Amino acid sequence: MNARNLLFEIGTEEIPARFMPWALEEIKKIADDEFQKERLSYDVMESFGTPRRIALLLRGLAEKQEDLIEEIKGPLWSQAFDDYSNPTRAAIGFAKSRGVPVESLKRQEINGQFYAFAVIRQEGRETLSILPSLLERLVRRLVFPKNMYWMDPGFKFVRPIRWLLCLYGDEVVPVKLGNLVGKNISRGHRFLGSSNVEINSADEYLEKLYDNYVIVDHAKRKEKILSGIRAIERENHVKAMLPPDLVDENVFLVEYPFPFMGTFEERFLSLPEEVLITVMIHHQKYFPLKDDSGKLQPAFIGVSNNMATDMDVVKEGNERVLRARLSDAVFFYNEDLKKPLAARVNELQNIVYQESLGTLLDKVVRVKDIALHLCKELGYGKEVADLVERAAFLSKADLVTNMVYEFPELRGVIGREYAKANGEHERVARALHEQYLPAFVGDVLPKDVIGAIIGVADRIDNIVSCGKMDLLPTGSQDPYALRRTARCLNELIIGLEMDVDLGSLVEKAAVILKCEENIGQKVMDFLKQRLYVQLREKGFSHDVATLSLAVIGQRPLQALKLAEKLESVRNEEWFQRLATAAVRVRNILAKASALDTGKGKVDESYFQSEVEKELYHKISVIAPVLRDALKSFDWDRIINSLLELEPIISRFFEEVLVMADDPLLRMNRLALLAECDALFRLIGDLGTIRE
Repeated sequence: MNARNLLFEIGTEEIPARFMPWALEEIKKIADDEFQKERLSYDVMESFGTPRRIALLLRGLAEKQEDLIEEIKGPLWSQAFDDYSNPTRAAIGFAKSRGVPVESLKRQEINGQFYAFAVIRQEGRETLSILPSLLERLVRRLVFPKNMYWMDPGFKFVRPIRWLLCLYGDEVVPVKLGNLVGKNISRGHRFLGSSNVEINSADEYLEKLYDNYVIVDHAKRKEKILSGIRAIERENHVKAMLPPDLVDENVFLVEYPFPFMGTFEERFLSLPEEVLITVMIHHQKYFPLKDDSGKLQPAFIGVSNNMATDMDVVKEGNERVLRARLSDAVFFYNEDLKKPLAARVNELQNIVYQESLGTLLDKVVRVKDIALHLCKELGYGKEVADLVERAAFLSKADLVTNMVYEFPELRGVIGREYAKANGEHERVARALHEQYLPAFVGDVLPKDVIGAIIGVADRIDNIVSCGKMDLLPTGSQDPYALRRTARCLNELIIGLEMDVDLGSLVEKAAVILKCEENIGQKVMDFLKQRLYVQLREKGFSHDVATLSLAVIGQRPLQALKLAEKLESVRNEEWFQRLATAAVRVRNILAKASALDTGKGKVDESYFQSEVEKELYHKISVIAPVLRDALKSFDWDRIINSLLELEPIISRFFEEVLVMADDPLLRMNRLALLAECDALFRLIGDLGTIRE
């Protein structure tokens, strides 16, 4: 089938850089769906983007739809044709309703019955006739996280669309959006290129725009930015901080990048390093510079979207803006230091946390109580408890400082610096920052248990509070990012090997918050579900993850360790024998009547064989061992102890008739198996673990 290349460019006002990576993936998904619906095949699809355009390039797009052949089932063949193969009224009516000659009906068998089928062949339409409506639908389906109305009152897009370029081969596709019509005209760089760039085919698109200072391919723009940064690093013997998100953001802030180096006065280095980095990265989109020893330098690299005749003018303009920002930071820093953090805590009562949950000061009190409860559960003494209590008291005080009001990204970090300046204990100061770690998947963990305990308590309060307000996530909705909160909670607990009992913490928080009785269970179900997802992501099978959570899901660290143990032995022959024994015991108990299994203890006087005595003795020996091992969650010891039962249970089933006619013998043997089952249940239903 003949094919051509399709080029579709949506020209806009500047689109926020944070939306572009998502948009370039989303437009491909939507386009692929639309072309599949229209039965239009293509070889390769690419998307490109700059601040002023989103472009789609399809190579090898078929010139015509694939023909559609549809087979529609009709009446039974015996009802459609008589014994002489003459069509009946049923066949004639069916053929007429489908627009086909009655003689074209075909006979097909379905489940032993023969039916009449109408075969409808629809010839594919020309691609050029389909593209205008298809591309209009595509644009209307590209719904950004934030949109605006413009032109057509019923049409929303992230920014106003100013031009449409659409070429199929060398033919213009007249796609329409409001009063815009597709042409073969694009626009170059806003300041350096032409406002009227004629494109005659997709093959010349990238080159012609490059000649007009637009690098449409964002991957090549990224290469140019990084190449420019490396050149500056070599020339000035510095090393740039290159957070991936910042690099990507700069890629979509410019159409043709011009990296440059600027400087600022050394007096600003008196500010905490994180303040300088935050101002440069988050507010100015600059790359901070360090020397070979890792010391922050009074310099930065910026990326300009414009090449001035004198680049010093660009450099000086950016330096002036940064100087003003840093001057503000110095002022806020000095003003904040005039009032200790401890003196700011009462100001938190003026900030509502949630209407039904009180103020931030109320939250601080809750976090302190949960943290002290956790501290006691983990076995820490008075020294650690006092530090935890002090850290919890100060944990949110920096939220009412000038610095955090102006630079919200500095919460915790600036709290740590102010606590140091106020003479607080070093571990308390560190905890004010580390309480927020990890902030995202893969982030660093706290180095000290004080911050970790506060972090666990804070997250538990957040989740239980939302549980009380019926705000736990449902479906894809998670407005309070509780899934991320739960994930970071589990990563914190597991990463620092904190043997935390989430059930105990949730119960404590629920009591403090005066939750309804069922809220604690709902929260635990949510936390276990998030832990299940994380176990699956770590490579554990569904059955292992499910069993581990059923046994010890309230303790994330122990659930992980049990999962590791089960996954390592699941395919061992001896483990399968053990699982089989556990299943046999459970199955026979399930078949027995409630009357048979519900009476008293095992009576040794009813034993009639040596294997009964041997099994009862082994249970008596290993039961206390298992109870002791369970206290320390020694899964190796628990499994090895249970394994001692397996050969005796196998002999028991071979030599003993459990469902004896004598009801007293039967009940006694079932009671013996019930004691076995109770021991097996310490590690869950092993029968769910399959090879």
